[in-house]
Amino acid sequence: MVAVITADLVDSSSYSDSFLDEVLKSLKSEFENLQLEYGQNEIDFEIYRGDSFQGVVLRYEDSLRIALRIKSLINKVKFKNQNSTNILADVKIAIGIGNFEYKGDSIAASNGQAFQLSGRTLDAMKNDSRRIRLKTPLENLNAEFEASLFLLDMIMEKWSQASAEVVYFLLKGLKETEIATVLKISQPAVNQRKKACGWEAISALLKRFETVTAHSF
Repeated sequence: MVAVITADLVDSSSYSDSFLDEVLKSLKSEFENLQLEYGQNEIDFEIYRGDSFQGVVLRYEDSLRIALRIKSLINKVKFKNQNSTNILADVKIAIGIGNFEYKGDSIAASNGQAFQLSGRTLDAMKNDSRRIRLKTPLENLNAEFEASLFLLDMIMEKWSQASAEVVYFLLKGLKETEIATVLKISQPAVNQRKKACGWEAISALLKRFETVTAHSF
């Protein structure tokens, strides 16, 4: 069993060429960082069609954490000389957990249950406002996280770029004092953003996801 993450940038046709380049550059760098942290054979991502990407995560219990890290990375991308803190780039992400039947020379040439579940779920999201969904062969698991991820969507709708920044570094495992140093703000300011982004609820959901998925397959 593996997790496949399939994603599309939201309204990317409205991005300027320079902003889209910045988003894609950030993504490519993040994919390299994830391989360094988790292991080159554990994670593999590819960008295709210019505004979509897909990846295989062998440790499927980590797939939600990785998906949120990628989303927060995209949400925190800033435009040159930007004055507001509104999120400028967003993404729809579908996680499929299932069998990995065929490994081709590239992710696009690979196939299996996890790919099909992820791809079909993302296709079904194109006409709704959802930002993240999960599909597995287990209906009880789907039912639990359909509700949980719906609530997560509502939390993430309220993020600003500043919130997304803090979520991103928390998902990388940094402490408040370390984040304060990176962002050049005070530790109380980090703590305030941490509360504003709903980190306590997100952290509880991640722990639940990791525990349940690890014992379900």
